[in-house]
Amino acid sequence: MTHNTPLSPRPLHDLSGSGRPRVMTAARLRSHGVSTAETNEQCRAGGPWQQLLPGVVLLHPGPPTSEERLHAVLMYAARERGTGVPAQPSAGRPHAPAYPEVMITGLAALTLHGFSSTPPLPSLDAIDVLVPRLRRLRSTGGVRIVRTPVMPAPEQVTGVPVAPVARALADAVAELADAGIVRRLLTEAVRGAHCDPTAVVRELNHARLLSRPHVVDAVESLLAEGRARAEDRLYRMVHEYGLPDPVWNVDLRLPGGPYLGGLDAYWPDQAVAVELDTRAPRQDDDALWSEYARKREHLERLGITVVHITPRKLRDSPEQQATVIRTALMASADREPAAYVAVLPRQ
Repeated sequence: MTHNTPLSPRPLHDLSGSGRPRVMTAARLRSHGVSTAETNEQCRAGGPWQQLLPGVVLLHPGPPTSEERLHAVLMYAARERGTGVPAQPSAGRPHAPAYPEVMITGLAALTLHGFSSTPPLPSLDAIDVLVPRLRRLRSTGGVRIVRTPVMPAPEQVTGVPVAPVARALADAVAELADAGIVRRLLTEAVRGAHCDPTAVVRELNHARLLSRPHVVDAVESLLAEGRARAEDRLYRMVHEYGLPDPVWNVDLRLPGGPYLGGLDAYWPDQAVAVELDTRAPRQDDDALWSEYARKREHLERLGITVVHITPRKLRDSPEQQATVIRTALMASADREPAAYVAVLPRQ
């Protein structure tokens, strides 16, 4: 066979349809009867094909589309260990390749998730791909290999497996030294309701990024942003579901005695308090939780009912949280009167 001998249309049928990415591994081409020599001939300078990555071929001479580039990266990373066997089409979608244990992460993943502060895919010099730690792969060309001991569950975005937002953020931040960019990414994650601040901080902590000053500064802004949004949701929940007005953002103190702690909302007549649980999952999380628990136990010994609410619960089930608070307010009539405490504006 020479390069002038036309190929049978059958070998390329599954990727030749209109609108499908025309990318294939060399191993898949061999399984369709296209020899290595013929693949090399087709990928010669000026030929009809081109090698995008080791073992991955683009079946047209022009520049790859963003979709083709993504699939090429996944094909390169998903080859079985040491065999070069390509990813196989999934049973439910015969034209959609399955990519076991690999997924797009980093800036490319955030762009796919719809972030506006990330570069468009064509402008990225490299696409990050997440793989198990023991995979024997190297970063090459436009691919950066990111390893992890535990693979998260991927999300499918436009037919491509993509890391969850929090994990993709951590992988992106690991490569960024610009404090402004890091701050914008983390802020958009919260404002755009892509994920909770605690999930972001957890991933940053697992990636050991919280020792970097510019990341710490961005995290502090992130947590402040998350708390402000949670406080706004708590305020709207109280009014939208007809709860009586509490006093907001107060400190409690025993008359002439010790400080009891700060609360986000408090109903003095019913001795019911609401505290937003906006703890960041860091190394001292156990100690912080112990502090929360001690404060709650102390207040409840004084006859004050404390309702802990997380930002996620406020976002996902405000009516249910309003019912919990309303029940606590109604139950106050059946409890012993609470100890008298001084209610002061939060310092």
